[in-house]
Amino acid sequence: MRSALSRPDRPPPRIIALANQKGGVGKTTTAVNLAAALATRHKVLLLDLDPQGNASTGLGVGRAQRGAGSYSLLIEQRPIEEVLTPTPLRNLRLVPADPDLAGAELELADLQGRETRLRTALAAPAAALAGIDWIILDCPPSLGLLTLNALVAADEVLVPLQAEFYALEGVSQIVQTLDRVRSRFNPRLSLGGIVLTMVDRRNKLCEAVEADVRGYFHEQVYQTVIPRNVRLSEAPSHGLPVALYDPRSPGSEAYARLAAEFLARQRARRRQEAVT
Repeated sequence: MRSALSRPDRPPPRIIALANQKGGVGKTTTAVNLAAALATRHKVLLLDLDPQGNASTGLGVGRAQRGAGSYSLLIEQRPIEEVLTPTPLRNLRLVPADPDLAGAELELADLQGRETRLRTALAAPAAALAGIDWIILDCPPSLGLLTLNALVAADEVLVPLQAEFYALEGVSQIVQTLDRVRSRFNPRLSLGGIVLTMVDRRNKLCEAVEADVRGYFHEQVYQTVIPRNVRLSEAPSHGLPVALYDPRSPGSEAYARLAAEFLARQRARRRQEAVT
């Protein structure tokens, strides 16, 4: 049960977790830039659950600037209104990774309802969530309690997947985790799709991995792929999503296409749900 003080004719925000237990696959880059691309037309909340705090830095909120954030939301149960931070985009709000988040895994282990604290926080009536269309959860590169909280709270999971040799092995682990979370905590959780990242068309291995992933997961793999792009790597150091840092770069254009495909898939899902 979720409530965001939404109007009766407006659905609650859909919660999308970006997760992959393997680091360095473009997960945070995808979280920040997909959220930014969606925010051109929709109201979006990005919640940084990674103790490294890279999503916060990538939106211009450095460690010295962070006050209460996701740690305070999960552990101290602060209302979400008290942990929101503005970003360079008017329609994009952020719950940053506050400095204490590094200890959250240990503290959560001893708390009642440790797996459901994020779901409870996002379900509480909150004027700050009124009008929000999408909540994006940037998970840490592990399958610990922070990621589990995201999966229990989410409607679906988007898996960024680097086009490299161990890709299929990594994604099979996250799929098994989704099955366990569905059976124990969150039956509505679905695999929203797989996004291939760091794709270099000049590299034969990338092409082979892409073919293998598409052959195994079929339509669950997004048609849009994210290329290796210098501007994508540079943008976080300026505290900006790539759409603001260099809107004409291949990386920015790729994330704009990804957002368009994401929205098209969401519309198709709603039509299917309406029929069934």
